[in-house]
Amino acid sequence: MHEGLWAQLEALDPEQTARRAGCRYEPDAKRFSIVFLNRQHIVEPTARRILEADSAKTPGYLEQLSILAYLINATDKPLSGEWVSERSLPGGDFYFRTPVHQLPTSLLESAFGAAPEKLHRVKARFAAESAEFGDAAIRLLVLPRVPIAIVIWSADCEFPARARVMFDSTAAEQLPLDALGAAATVAIKAVARAAGGA
Repeated sequence: MHEGLWAQLEALDPEQTARRAGCRYEPDAKRFSIVFLNRQHIVEPTARRILEADSAKTPGYLEQLSILAYLINATDKPLSGEWVSERSLPGGDFYFRTPVHQLPTSLLESAFGAAPEKLHRVKARFAAESAEFGDAAIRLLVLPRVPIAIVIWSADCEFPARARVMFDSTAAEQLPLDALGAAATVAIKAVARAAGGA
């Protein structure tokens, strides 16, 4: 999978890549160690594989796409602190408009819409912090320089429950939109699944 991305990563200076991406490179083992959704992952360009450090399992297609694209594209630009929707990112209004690229926020609405406070009960699993949006919100890091905020509004007599994912305005400088959408989708699904045990 992702042969083109592996080739791009191999062509880069690994030490500079690690600095840009805010992760660690181990020169003896020729591998990167990077956190994705609060879980350590090992990236081995020579073997062209990614493993979860604690289980040695191979992550799914979207996780691998997100990690590789991030290592290739990340910059050490500081976060702006300005939160925006995916469609407010450069090019986002066009990209995320199509149904196939829309974020699956309905999963969050189903998981938390009736009880937004459950969102705070799952935040420890993702090393997340509470945020001041909506009826409940958390801020978490998907990748070292890619924070997202998950925001829930509960249903009332006039409106159904709503959920939104917000990004730092620099997000599109860290990941191309397809990989950013993939990373956010993985995060949405993981947080929604965690609600089952909250």
